[in-house]
Amino acid sequence: MYPKSEILFPRRCLPSLRRMRGPRWQELVSRVSRLPEDHVDSLALSLLMIRLCNCLKCDLGSYKASLGCCACAQRALSGFKSSDAALLRRFEGARKRVLDYLDSRGIEPVVGEPSSQYA
Repeated sequence: MYPKSEILFPRRCLPSLRRMRGPRWQELVSRVSRLPEDHVDSLALSLLMIRLCNCLKCDLGSYKASLGCCACAQRALSGFKSSDAALLRRFEGARKRVLDYLDSRGIEPVVGEPSSQYA
């Protein structure tokens, strides 16, 4: 039987990713974990993980799905061989894409403290 798998990266997996990288990543994950799901940074971190995990190509018959989403996310993050700075730049890129998308749809984003400290 497969563990609980979702279609896209589930937010419930964030705590398991916190200690997988350096202090700036840990701070980002801790902060985003406390934000509402519709906050720009929550959406951006989800988008980043969806891309790292290649969620759009996952299906229930795949090995990745048999692992479960949290294990897949941990593997994807540990397999990211670039620096934490590069990973955080990808987060900032995902954040920009989320903001651009919301702006193109005329949706007011839910924002709080700026995330520029991760750039």
